[in-house]
Amino acid sequence: MKSPRALVMILVSVVIGLGAVVLASRWMVNQVSISTSPIVVAATDIDLGTPLTPQMLTVANWPRSSLPPGTISDVKQLESRVVRTSIQRGEPILESKLAPVGTKGGLSAVISEGKRAMTVRVNDVIGVAGFALPGNYVDIMVNTENDASKASGKDKMISKIVLEHVLVLAVAQEASRDETKPKVVNAVTLEVTPEQAEKLDLARSVGTLTLVLRNQMDKSAVNTTGADKDEMLRREGEPLAAPAPVVVPPQPVVAKRASPKRVKKTRQARVGTQQPTGGSVMVIKGIQQTDQRY
Repeated sequence: MKSPRALVMILVSVVIGLGAVVLASRWMVNQVSISTSPIVVAATDIDLGTPLTPQMLTVANWPRSSLPPGTISDVKQLESRVVRTSIQRGEPILESKLAPVGTKGGLSAVISEGKRAMTVRVNDVIGVAGFALPGNYVDIMVNTENDASKASGKDKMISKIVLEHVLVLAVAQEASRDETKPKVVNAVTLEVTPEQAEKLDLARSVGTLTLVLRNQMDKSAVNTTGADKDEMLRREGEPLAAPAPVVVPPQPVVAKRASPKRVKKTRQARVGTQQPTGGSVMVIKGIQQTDQRY
């Protein structure tokens, strides 16, 4: 038979162990409740320009140590607010991703301050085979006739990048930025400044536009001189051909004919200055002698 003392010690140990487990669980619960905060997150995928509804949102506990700035804890504060960017399910709703209060839904809500939205017609080649998707950045190149070459009597075409790092807002009537599958469309909407809008409108009226897809992280600007046929066919290392001299044809000299009135005045002036011509007669009066000319 076991010693009663050993049984007591076992019983005491079990009680102490159970107490430690209870205390540890309560401590962990308290630690979790202290280190998290409730914030509003997206319950579904939300496209840009969409007004928020309570069905799109939910509240979740977020660790305070990694809490992003601009979070919102009350769903009612987001009623009818419009998102400026696409938001994935489970992503926090931040103030920086929302349009100002009172903004209506649609593409106009996502246009940055001071910018404009402008649509250009494209095809499968101009639109980079459909890889120019909303959220991408493109350069815009125009192919047109070089007016500077007309002086040499040659008609030259030139291709030149006229706009750089332009944001694609939408393709056709879709503004979703979540899909990566290429879409061949006939129109692309771009975000430009007013000055860029004027240049883009002029470029599409004088030549053919082409979109050039660029890396989203590349913001460097490159100033090119453009490429013409001579530049395209020139071999690497071969110097550029000297431009042909401009030959200016001689201008014919046209003699001006004097008016009849001017000719008459000139003749009268000449007559007045001519010395009288003719003979002379010696006249003797008494002892005086004079010569009379006629």
